[in-house]
Amino acid sequence: MSMFGDGLDTAVQKAFTRPAPKSAGVQMRYLVKQMGGTKAVAQMLRISQRTVERYVKDQIKKPRPDLAVRLEREVKKRWQPQIRAKAREKAATTGGIVIDTRARMGYTAPIGSTDQDRIRHLTIALPPQYAARLFDAQEQGATDQQLQEIAAEALKEVYFQDGGRRAGSLEEVRFTDIEHLEFDL
Repeated sequence: MSMFGDGLDTAVQKAFTRPAPKSAGVQMRYLVKQMGGTKAVAQMLRISQRTVERYVKDQIKKPRPDLAVRLEREVKKRWQPQIRAKAREKAATTGGIVIDTRARMGYTAPIGSTDQDRIRHLTIALPPQYAARLFDAQEQGATDQQLQEIAAEALKEVYFQDGGRRAGSLEEVRFTDIEHLEFDL
């Protein structure tokens, strides 16, 4: 189970739940805009260009069941990535991402000093650059372990070091035994 990856996906879905267009006319207009013309849409859906134009003008409203299924599938295929990209873009440039977690955390500092690992419940707003790193890594197929390391680094900087105002020499933040993890945009 990919706790971090799923958590990022859920956050994106919660942030942008603009539903995909439902009516055939709106779906057809969306595809025509996405694909740059009625001809491309007609070929993709295996119908005539004239039929596409009639849907666009709302002259036909109810597609045959098989066409309805193809139409829905093609719209969804394009809609979700577009919405996801918008959410990621916003988080990575302005919004940042909130991590809410209950996990075992501690850190290693030089000269053998150590803060004992303990279960902590943290809700921390991570700055946009960490949102960007998490989403980029996820996009490139990072493992959950790799995403966890990015999150641990973010927690080290934002929570343990308070953006450089304290604990400047922390070497590593341990982030294990995750009981709960949720992201919010």
